[in-house]
Amino acid sequence: MTARDTFQPLLDAYVAAYISGDADGCAACFTADARMLSPYAPPALGRAAIATLHADWVTDGHGKALILTDGGRDGDLGWGLAEFSEGAATGSGITLCVFQRQPDSGWLIHMCSLTATDPAD
Repeated sequence: MTARDTFQPLLDAYVAAYISGDADGCAACFTADARMLSPYAPPALGRAAIATLHADWVTDGHGKALILTDGGRDGDLGWGLAEFSEGAATGSGITLCVFQRQPDSGWLIHMCSLTATDPAD
């Protein structure tokens, strides 16, 4: 199974929650102690902070896309480089995720850093 086969379904679940306006559903794709770094907001540390951050973001997320372009894994850790886009308001960019296999729930995002390549003005 490739990294894309492993991690893209998780990213798809995240995008589905985002598009539906479900901030808690977005946060559920992250580990309880996850870190998210973004050019659009202060750092978010922990699932609760990630949910709070997403509460503002998901209100207009209908054009959200997240496609894994590269990745790998070794044991219970993996990484993925993905392209994101969200229309004119946010623009597009690249995100680097570190994934962590959970003992009973598959893979979740443990760390995520977004880099805007087309930032909003």
